[in-house]
Parts: sequence; C-alpha cells; structure tokens
Amino acid sequence: MPRFYPNTLFSDCWSSVGNVTFYHRNGMCYWRKKSTLKFAGTAPQIRALDVHKRALAAWRGISDDEKELWHRCAVPVLSHRPPYGVDGRISGYNLFVSAYHGFSALGRERVPIPYAWEDFPVFNIRFMNAVKADDGTAAINFNLFLGNAADCSRYRVLCKVQIGAAGVGRNNGKMKNYLSPSMPQSANSTVCINIPADSIAAISSDSLQFHINYLLIDTRTGYRSQQQRISFVAMLTLAS
Repeated sequence: MPRFYPNTLFSDCWSSVGNVTFYHRNGMCYWRKKSTLKFAGTAPQIRALDVHKRALAAWRGISDDEKELWHRCAVPVLSHRPPYGVDGRISGYNLFVSAYHGFSALGRERVPIPYAWEDFPVFNIRFMNAVKADDGTAAINFNLFLGNAADCSRYRVLCKVQIGAAGVGRNNGKMKNYLSPSMPQSANSTVCINIPADSIAAISSDSLQFHINYLLIDTRTGYRSQQQRISFVAMLTLAS
C-alpha cells in the first residue's frame, strides 16, 4: 500500500481519480489502484444499494424550494469524511440522503423533512456483558452515556459489528449493522444489540473479539451523528 506524501501542490488526497483511489488509515494517506467490482454483491449490499437508489430518486422528486431548505439546514453540518473540520461541510443533498438512510436503518424508510440541525449530545458506550441464549443467539449489553441531552429517548444506537476469535484485527468490510431495539430513557442507560446465531457459530474460540463502530440516529429527523469506535475481547456467558 504505497503512501501518499504531501507536497506544495496537494496537502492531502481522498476519493478516486482515474484508476487510483486515495484512502486514510491511522492518520496516514495511502493510494492503490481503483478496485473493479467482479461480483454482483451480497444480499445485504444489494439491499443497501437499492435504498441508496431510492434516496437519490426521492431527492430528484422534491421541489427546488425544498432543496434550498435542505442546503440551509446543512450549513452547520460537519462532514463525516475527509476533509474534516470547519472546511469539511456537506451539501443539502448529502444531508437529505443521510437522513433517508437514517430512517431506513430505523425500519421507517421515508422521504425526510428538512429540520434545522441540532448538535448531538456527547455520547459513548461501555461494554457490560455478552449473554448467549439456548438458541445460539447472543445479546451484547452496553452502558450508554448521553450528556446534555434534553430528550434521551429521541435517539437510537446503531452499531456496525465485526466478531471473530480473540486477536483478530479490525476489518470494516466485515462489519454488519445492528440497531439497538430499545431507546435510552436517561443519561445513563443499558442498551443492547442482538446477534444472530450464525454470526458466532463458526467461531471456535471461547474468547470473542469485538470491533464496533457506533453512532446515534435521531428518530425525529433521521440525522446521524459522527461515528465512534470501540474494541474489546469478551467471553459469552450462558443465559440463566
């Protein structure tokens, strides 16, 4: 993976140009030849692509006046991808599509309404335990902290999870989405994600490695927070 070194013309690079893709890892910029898709995609990938196509069609279907409202709502929103910081703003189109995906993740896919942006509360999750049921499914329980939130029950936690044997490294391409079924009721709440049996049945190790990217979804607007990460090793305990 060749590294990109800043120069007098370009201080940083991201995205793709020609047959080259620039990407970031551990704060460093690298480049590689642009990959070519050689398979149709898995069923979840195809479903996600279909949702995205419907989001694009929905954007094309709203009026120019409503698009302008979306652009105004997006003014204070920082990008979730490089370039970060105050210079990394998004467009109304980006915010609309993100909100559409947010409602889809909640199981309430619909055309979103433009709402003024409100900053998300300070939040983090802390692993509590992992409990395995008789049918092979597992419940991963966390303590969720929400600071300065006027209405904690407004948010849901969406986790992208990779599970493997202890010591397995993080691979975002192997992560699957899990939505917490419950909404927090206070600044300190217990939330869980339910893991199907087939996601852990093939792992022979007693100790499981969890890599999780997690974020908040605003159930009123469909907006999504910046993503955070956590990794830990845990043993599955049997449900009593």
